[in-house]
Amino acid sequence: MADHYDVLGVSREASDDEIKKAYRRLARKLHPDVNPSPEAAEEFKSVTHAYEVLSDPEQRRRYDMGGDSAGGFGGDFGGFGDVFEAFFGAAGGGSRAGRPRSRRERGDDALVRVSLQLGDVVFGTHRDVEIDTAVLCETCHGSMTQPGTQPVTCDVCGGTGHVQRQVRSLLGNVVTQQPCGSCQGYGTRIEHPCATCHGQGRVRSRRTVSLDIPAGVETGLRLQLPGSGEVGPAGGPNGDLYVEIHVEPHPVFSREGDDLLATLEVSMTDAVLGTTTSIEGLDGAVDIEVRPGVQSGDVLTIDERGITGLRSKKRGDLKIAVQVVTPTKVDHKTRQLLEEFARRTKAPEPKLSAHQPGLFSKLRGKFRGA
Repeated sequence: MADHYDVLGVSREASDDEIKKAYRRLARKLHPDVNPSPEAAEEFKSVTHAYEVLSDPEQRRRYDMGGDSAGGFGGDFGGFGDVFEAFFGAAGGGSRAGRPRSRRERGDDALVRVSLQLGDVVFGTHRDVEIDTAVLCETCHGSMTQPGTQPVTCDVCGGTGHVQRQVRSLLGNVVTQQPCGSCQGYGTRIEHPCATCHGQGRVRSRRTVSLDIPAGVETGLRLQLPGSGEVGPAGGPNGDLYVEIHVEPHPVFSREGDDLLATLEVSMTDAVLGTTTSIEGLDGAVDIEVRPGVQSGDVLTIDERGITGLRSKKRGDLKIAVQVVTPTKVDHKTRQLLEEFARRTKAPEPKLSAHQPGLFSKLRGKFRGA
């Protein structure tokens, strides 16, 4: 068998680019569509086989070490891969064999993270978010070529995107197809790539995306915006955009489902006598009535002042747990009044009872049952 380097007319130290140029030069001369002679056809097969071996780093390494690049049978026999390619096609399916690849591909999906305040979640909100992504090249509009030019048909494969070669196998002579090494299977070559996108048909850019974020979202939720991701190579269809939500903790309110939870501290006298007060909710003032004799841990429920549900569209409740604050320092006069109060109300003596969970745990249990 002739030396592959001699077949291509290059030195053993030739670079990948030199090997590719040598193959393209010989292929233009020997391709059956250009030179129909039997001698040229045989030489073209040798040139193509030599290029297949030397253009693959692993096959070239084995060849340089004296190994057999034909796949284990030696001589001109093809390996089992050639036999399977002959029957099932170079891409694993005969239906695609013989068709050039498309340069247009779907773009990648993109992910952006948006931070919200708890108040934004009550009714939903709008955000304009800047993202760094791939957009259509405005110079070539996805054609990949300089204005006024267009891709040219590959003169090696004739625009089919594949080349054929005949090899000997256990089943006799078979013809295999594989992607053209000159055009990488596209059937065309871009001789004058767009200078703006460097022949990609797209460029990196920052663009603004308008987001309508619904009520009821929570941390970790991802919203999908079909077709708002990166544009594909050669102006291919856009991928999708995913918006991941993060809700910042609130200093007063916490969330359980669609309900809002908070704690209201009241004085001992207000707990005994009752009172009315107003607090600032996430969507305006909320009037609260504390009944006389309220106990620490009691829960006051204000209907439909919570969060609007993501799917139900019904608002949750605002649940406020009462915590009675006992004064730690009192003057002499106040102490006398409290002692008189104790005598008049005949408060029960302190007594030992079973262990109770902490206030927070107790309140959580009451919130769920409220």
